[in-house]
Amino acid sequence: MHSVLDLADVAGGAAGPRRATTLLVMLPGAYDSSQDFLREGFLAAVRERQLDVDVQLVDAHVAYYTEQTILERLRQDVIEPARRQGYDQIWLAGISIGGMGALLYAATHPADVSGVVALAPYLGPRNIGAEVGRAGGLSHWPSDERDLPEDELDRRLWLWLKSHAEQAPKATAPLLYWGFGLNDRFALAHRVVAQALAPDRVFSVEGGHDWPAWILLWRQVLDHLPWPKR
Repeated sequence: MHSVLDLADVAGGAAGPRRATTLLVMLPGAYDSSQDFLREGFLAAVRERQLDVDVQLVDAHVAYYTEQTILERLRQDVIEPARRQGYDQIWLAGISIGGMGALLYAATHPADVSGVVALAPYLGPRNIGAEVGRAGGLSHWPSDERDLPEDELDRRLWLWLKSHAEQAPKATAPLLYWGFGLNDRFALAHRVVAQALAPDRVFSVEGGHDWPAWILLWRQVLDHLPWPKR
């Protein structure tokens, strides 16, 4: 297959070539690139905290989502090679549509990942979030996956979020950390999901759908993740 993800490896953090036991895979927003994580200080924040993780930046542009190839490419080009390398844990972190990709992957292949950090994730058309809100939240939202067409990814994602919130105590479920700006244009949907999650895994800051808010959220989340230190 000619079309594959372009990868930029940042393995071993600041400690050289030693491989950690945990891999962090980072997915950017629709019109951002993997290098934006470097420029905006996301990797510097990981190094400052001396977290013992390797980082793999993934240039997954918007076409992977519109063509619905993101899950296949992530599994073949990123996750399966990482598992062959022997990582004990694989975490996904994504911003905006990258957050959606991370969530969809965890929903589709929950055994592949240990956790997800979703920062201001795009959750599909706003009418779905509004529908869930009118129902009284995820726990009261009536919907049946059996009635959905195979390519209805947006609603399937919301169904997984509902299931994840209801099954959160189960040790087999990927851990989910959620962050959003209070003035984000998708904040209504983010609040609907956040209400169903454990409070200690939800983070919010003043700000919108932009890098200044995302780096503040990232620094907060990093201080609460169950990752080993060097």
